[in-house]
Amino acid sequence: MTQPRPEIVSYANALLEAMDGALSQSPNTVILGQGADDHKGIFGSTTGLATKYGADRVSDMPLMEDGMTGIAVGLALNGVYPILTHIRSDFVLLSANQIINLIAKYKYMFGGLFEVPMLIRTVVGRSWGQGAQHSQSLQSLFAHIPGLTVVAPSSAETILDTYPYLIAKHRAPVISFEHRMLYNLDFEVDRSAAPANPLTPRVVRQGRDLTIVATSIMVLEARRAARWLADNADIQAEVIDLHCLSAIDPAVLMTSLGKTGRLLVCDTSWPGFGTAAEVCRLVVEQDPGVLKQPVRSLGMAPAPCPTAKALEDLYYPNLATVVDAAAALVRGRVDHGVPLPAEKTMSDIYKKFRGPF
Repeated sequence: MTQPRPEIVSYANALLEAMDGALSQSPNTVILGQGADDHKGIFGSTTGLATKYGADRVSDMPLMEDGMTGIAVGLALNGVYPILTHIRSDFVLLSANQIINLIAKYKYMFGGLFEVPMLIRTVVGRSWGQGAQHSQSLQSLFAHIPGLTVVAPSSAETILDTYPYLIAKHRAPVISFEHRMLYNLDFEVDRSAAPANPLTPRVVRQGRDLTIVATSIMVLEARRAARWLADNADIQAEVIDLHCLSAIDPAVLMTSLGKTGRLLVCDTSWPGFGTAAEVCRLVVEQDPGVLKQPVRSLGMAPAPCPTAKALEDLYYPNLATVVDAAAALVRGRVDHGVPLPAEKTMSDIYKKFRGPF
């Protein structure tokens, strides 16, 4: 019998489907943000929705991040579910007062009498010289705040099984960090495989020799590194997509480490005081004896992002650095003898980001 072909969905189209579904299923859902009604629709994620649902439900916003976040708070307090979009995670800092001092604390401060369920979408990551102020991955900052749920979808499938759940059932504020280099990528989607709890970490590749815990686009890099290691060194890496950064289930991590005993964490942000540090904390608090080797972590260099492409390529981890770190962990030495790929940058492999910003 011929096997059915897998469904192929792009990251941007998965976002568009999730946004369309949210608007169609509840008249109390609205989308607002800079470019929400633009013909390019926030990189294709809201295209055509203003025409379909009207300007009162899909609304453009001026350059007023703090103000439009305040509007979202008022909407949520009055029974409307706002989906607030920021075209750069850097811009979310301009509304940090609303998010950290109000949104995260409302339910707690008023004894559960008030809720502010909402989805804040924002874009992170590198692409064609974004520089220090348009490329920051700030997910760990917000994951540190109690009351906020922080996710970093790595594929079309994680969007399609997570966003509808969050919008329909998760009565809390959510910030989702979407990597700009994922938008134009196509993914295989299995709609029958949604986990019971879409916020839990996902084992996306089985392995025996080491565990690679990754976030966002680094999940793709980890899977490519795992294939390289298997083909060139018979090293089998297990890959875990962390997915939700604010409520990590340590059982998933410990089950994997019980097999492998080696941990490499690959994040899109700075390793210090970040997601990699949190994963390490959870592991050593659960059972440090499970580790056969010291943990390794990869992320951005500890500096603001350079604008020049040659420097940007050195700033971010890539396939070669992931393979190198993983091989050193398994072989127990720096001179591990595993050949490294010649590839120097993700942008040489993934489709170019198409703007408009």
